[in-house]
Amino acid sequence: ARVRSPFRPSTLRPGGSISGPTMMGLADAAMYAAILGELGRVEMAVTQNLNINFLSRPAPADLIAEVVILRLGRRAAVLEVQLFSEGNDEMVAHVTGTYALPSS
Repeated sequence: ARVRSPFRPSTLRPGGSISGPTMMGLADAAMYAAILGELGRVEMAVTQNLNINFLSRPAPADLIAEVVILRLGRRAAVLEVQLFSEGNDEMVAHVTGTYALPSS
């Protein structure tokens, strides 16, 4: 999945960097989108774990999340997200996460 978050000046923290919660929210939403794309509507899939490493300062631009499902089991999905500032190939954050999936 590839998800874009439009730039909003209200997401900047002092010093001009996009806030961590903004980046974490995008990564979490992108992981959920990847799961929905693979399994269809799964309303009760919930974030079980999210780990983020901030690698470089994001530009004041749209954020792009690129998601890969590493493992999709019956009870959990493990995913990886790379975050980029639009127009830049340098990753600004690396995210891994696990989603708990409802039992069938």
